[in-house]
Amino acid sequence: MRVSNNLALLLAAAAHASAQSTTSTAAPSSTITPSEPETGKLGDAAQVIDNPVGVVYKATLPKSAFFKPAYPDGDNIKGEVTAEANPDGLGVRFNIKLSNLPKTGDALPYHLHVDPVPVNGNCTATLAHLDPYIRGEATACDKTAPETCQVGDLSGKHGAIPGDVDEWETSYVDLYASTVEGLGAFFGNRSIVFHYPNKTRITCASFEKVDGAASLPASSSTASSTTVSAGPTGIAGSNTTAPAPTGAASTTSRAVTAPTTTSVVIGAASSLRAGVVGAAVFGAAVAFML
Repeated sequence: MRVSNNLALLLAAAAHASAQSTTSTAAPSSTITPSEPETGKLGDAAQVIDNPVGVVYKATLPKSAFFKPAYPDGDNIKGEVTAEANPDGLGVRFNIKLSNLPKTGDALPYHLHVDPVPVNGNCTATLAHLDPYIRGEATACDKTAPETCQVGDLSGKHGAIPGDVDEWETSYVDLYASTVEGLGAFFGNRSIVFHYPNKTRITCASFEKVDGAASLPASSSTASSTTVSAGPTGIAGSNTTAPAPTGAASTTSRAVTAPTTTSVVIGAASSLRAGVVGAAVFGAAVAFML
């Protein structure tokens, strides 16, 4: 009876030690699946390849801001947005030049909106962002996958306006906006709205078709560039180059992290350790019985 009781205790101890060893040294999962960028209910945005060359649209900001507290003296952000198709018709090159920007400390977003600005200048009447693929804005745009963003989310895809500069100028090609009338991505009869970081609409302007070529950089590539200035303090801002748009809309690859050599070694060691503990306890039990 004594041998039987002692054997039962030893076997229970062996089981407990083995379980503890396996739990404390379990190898981490070897595969990590990254979250997928949110896309529209109608899928990813399509690249526009047939924008009419030579058609130019311009939006010029009004003298007074829509959000009066931003400029109590009745002033406003000064500047314009000009847009024209690339020479090959692929995408639209936006050229934005602004000054007298409000100092917020945080970046200022801006977007293409669905409706034009009414004659009373009410920016709220421009409605929501241009979003023909019904993506929504609950989740922030992933600029590494611009085809999954709202067509009108220009700052999400190409970078917002720094919140600590007086002047800002940028030029880039957006592959998903269109100057082809009739398409959902067409913005020529719509507007552009500039916001505070909390989404309050500061000012807005409607696009209008203009005659002649736009005063855009001569480059026909999809490269982008940005220039900022600290303004009247005399401290020049640094020139930076923003990420260029990615390639084909539907071929973005998303990597999955492979298991590392370390994780494999840890897993093997854990199994070996558990086996050794079990064997040692079993040997002790047999010796005790003898």
